[in-house]
Amino acid sequence: MRNSAPRFFGLSCALALQLPLLGCGLGDICRCPGPNDPQPTEWPIAKDVFTTAQQQILPIALPANTPHINPADVPLYEVFGYSAWQVGEGLSQVKRTDLAPGYKGAPNAARLLSFFCMTDIHIADKESPAQPIYVGWSALYGADSSGLSSAYSPIILSTTHVLDAAVQTINALHQKSPFDFGISLGDNINNTQYNELRWFIDVMDGKVITPSSGAHLGADTIDYQKPFQAVGLDKSIPWFQVIGNHDQFWMGSAFENAKTQQAHIGTAILNMADDPNPASDAVDRTGYYMGVVDGSTQYGDIIGAGPEEWFPTPPTVVADPNRRSLATSTSTSLNWMREFFTTTSDPVGHGFTQANLDSDSACYSFQPKSDIPIKVIALDDTCKGPNQPNYALGCLDKARLDWLETELQEGQDHGKLMIIAAHVPIYPQQDFDPNSGNYPLLSSTSCIDDLSLLAILHNYPNLILWIAGHRHVNVVTPQPSPDPINHPEQSFWEVETSSLRDFPQQFRTFDIRRNSDNTISIIITDVDPAVVEESPAAKSRGYAIGAARIFGANDSAIPPTREDTTSHAYNAELVKQLTPEMQAIIANCGSPIGGQ
Repeated sequence: MRNSAPRFFGLSCALALQLPLLGCGLGDICRCPGPNDPQPTEWPIAKDVFTTAQQQILPIALPANTPHINPADVPLYEVFGYSAWQVGEGLSQVKRTDLAPGYKGAPNAARLLSFFCMTDIHIADKESPAQPIYVGWSALYGADSSGLSSAYSPIILSTTHVLDAAVQTINALHQKSPFDFGISLGDNINNTQYNELRWFIDVMDGKVITPSSGAHLGADTIDYQKPFQAVGLDKSIPWFQVIGNHDQFWMGSAFENAKTQQAHIGTAILNMADDPNPASDAVDRTGYYMGVVDGSTQYGDIIGAGPEEWFPTPPTVVADPNRRSLATSTSTSLNWMREFFTTTSDPVGHGFTQANLDSDSACYSFQPKSDIPIKVIALDDTCKGPNQPNYALGCLDKARLDWLETELQEGQDHGKLMIIAAHVPIYPQQDFDPNSGNYPLLSSTSCIDDLSLLAILHNYPNLILWIAGHRHVNVVTPQPSPDPINHPEQSFWEVETSSLRDFPQQFRTFDIRRNSDNTISIIITDVDPAVVEESPAAKSRGYAIGAARIFGANDSAIPPTREDTTSHAYNAELVKQLTPEMQAIIANCGSPIGGQ
């Protein structure tokens, strides 16, 4: 046990208050606001919106004599400067010609496609008794990077608000330069719960959000608990969805079983082992109550957390049927996909069709613009079924691999450039140690390993891009051709985008352009959601910076350290060479740069 003493902040006896439901909940416990109820709060963003190419959010370095604090000491984040940040100058695009030896500096001639990507939003029901909060909340300053901050960080208080701020920022950027579509790369939700997914879709749709559950403590008084009116994504932007591991599995790391299923909807706070290893059987053991957020407190104090011996009576909360798991013993994806058909934004299903439901497959493809030969392949590369050694790794079975090759061949045969959108990246470079080389992310149970999958992908020169989330980092990896001199067109770029949950809390824009020599440039730009001071989203930004510093103070794998003042954004122009056949196809495509 890392910390058997009571915490300095946040610990109190467990509560199980039977309070009336507030606001407009979901499903069978919904009580819509009456005429005398307070109007939902609105959380507008800053008037001026910027990308990181124009200005950056930069953590402020901590003095060497700054006292050490622990993750649970939330009131001290601001006191000692752990959450402090400032605005800095923009970060220009780095021009990357690694994969284009024949490129001679030809200028951008026309825009082919523009889209935004967000990932790893981790919408969290902070009051759910099925979370492993104690594992991270009890950690000490400088804890390692093995999932502790995933179990607890004060950013869980305002995940819906951060998403709403990101959506408003996207809308403002869309007014300046229109997006053709948007895509979420998975882990929309934190713990495969029904209410978490409804919050995500309803924020995107612009509905009233009641960001609390159970007893709805603090819903009248606490900013992060109050029902609010989401703005919703501009209805002219279609958005699509990819599935992640947290969308399907308990905390993204365990196949749901009878214990976890009951934990979601019951009154008992989860009792499990204090073990952050996602590949362990910690959730099936006992010893520690995991706790929940007390929504009636300003800093989201944790209650009902600690060793069994601290509690003569097991701690409980008010149950909520809308916390139910979306996963079943027979399918981890079917109920999750179904929810995307209950929406007021386009397209209905957000990429998934009745065929996906009939086959229980989360793979599909689409062509965003009928007059532009670019195809997006949405690939489910997550683990499936019980008894996987590590649900945080990627995996492909034979059916999904065959489907992927068929889609790639179709795009190649019909003269389409192709983008693979998946949750888990394929053999990316290490983001924090350039000398450590590559490492695999596919599970040992996958029907194919990372290097063999790369070899297949290089057979399709029209593949230009693999985009992914999962690792919560902004990283670009060149995937060079096996024969870079004679066949550079067999190369492609891999782009990972950081999480909207953890620092640096960014989404990314992609602008694909045809160059005057018929190479293409993929211009990628990170964006910090615009916020206003004292809003829940602004507080979340500070919590994200503070938590990263406290958890990762002695670990270079987690940015930022105490002295780090960088944004951890990465903006670039990625040049890709095409086959002569594909050059001819795109020669007259796109809208001229400077015009829309």
